[in-house]
Amino acid sequence: MRSKNFKVRLLIGLATVAFAFIKKCNSTETNKYTGRSQTINMTSEQEIAIGLQNAPQMAQQHGGLHSNNQYQALVDKVGNALINNSMAKDTPYNYEFHLLADEQTINAFALPGGQIFITYALFSKLENEDQLAGVLGHEIGHVLGRHSAERIAESDFWQTVSTGASVGADMGGLVSGIGQKTLLKNGRGDELESDDLGVLFMLNSGYNPEEMIGVMEILKAAAGPNRVPEFQSSHPDPDNRIEKIRESIEKYKNQ
Repeated sequence: MRSKNFKVRLLIGLATVAFAFIKKCNSTETNKYTGRSQTINMTSEQEIAIGLQNAPQMAQQHGGLHSNNQYQALVDKVGNALINNSMAKDTPYNYEFHLLADEQTINAFALPGGQIFITYALFSKLENEDQLAGVLGHEIGHVLGRHSAERIAESDFWQTVSTGASVGADMGGLVSGIGQKTLLKNGRGDELESDDLGVLFMLNSGYNPEEMIGVMEILKAAAGPNRVPEFQSSHPDPDNRIEKIRESIEKYKNQ
């Protein structure tokens, strides 16, 4: 009887895993803005809703919005210039730019659907408007590249696989961990794709893309000599990003 029950559980587990793979195949689509094939299981309207729902909490975690209206106006000006002069204008997303009060965390990030944030800690280190365009262009690239939606879909996939594996062989914890990592962090490919798109948006909007290299130098200096080696990090090393940015500049300048 025990052997029979194990076989039943194994069959159910295998069926669940098979269902996950079929669902993933059916969720694969080509991003019309990047040309890349992605696993996506939500609409752009759902991405926008997720971003709007989570934006207040994300702002609160970084001390709320910055009180200086002049600084915020500059962020809006540069962000909107990048949108209005690039293919981002033709996307369904609702782009909004937020300067956060956080003076300690050097960071910028994007939620799905167009909610884009930059901390004052990073904003204050930027040397000119072009560098601000480099930061915001990169984050617009994350939105247009649908990186958050892709991570969510991959997480759903691994959770389903985890359920099947757990039923069949009690291996759910391992696979669930992979899904969690996929959900919470942009991968190296996402970062490089966003850098590439950021260069394109800067050129389209009349900003100097060479200044994105300056942003990388700022991030490199902020990380210090003890920064995490690339093979241990989900992000590319700043030096490697600089090399790829130079390649993108040459690519788009020659088009």
